[in-house]
Amino acid sequence: MKKLLAASVLVFASSVFAAGTSLTGQWAVHNSIAGNESDHTCTLVQTENKITGTCKSAEGKDLAVTGSVDGNKVTWQYQSEYNGTPLTLVYTATLDDSGKVAGNVEVQPFNVSGDFTATPVKEATEPGKQ
Repeated sequence: MKKLLAASVLVFASSVFAAGTSLTGQWAVHNSIAGNESDHTCTLVQTENKITGTCKSAEGKDLAVTGSVDGNKVTWQYQSEYNGTPLTLVYTATLDDSGKVAGNVEVQPFNVSGDFTATPVKEATEPGKQ
């Protein structure tokens, strides 16, 4: 009986931790790639270990995101273009409980990489509410 109770507590604690690290929501993403800084917004949806959603391009287009979560490792990507040349941005990070996501971003097929930081976008509160 004690083993069953301990196993139940462990499963519950794992699900609470997993729920606390969900990537679902809107994220402000800052890239620093080969000396070029850029900012954009991504709206991600995490369903179990899959990530879907969109990121806004510089032109305001919604770019489809796909990715996955494996333990504390997260990867997502989307296709875009630069001066008419198609490219894919691949984001790879390790999750922690800081509330931010930070890691490496690679631009394929150019084999150029850099760093990124994503922070959750807080929804504006109505006046008088906190």
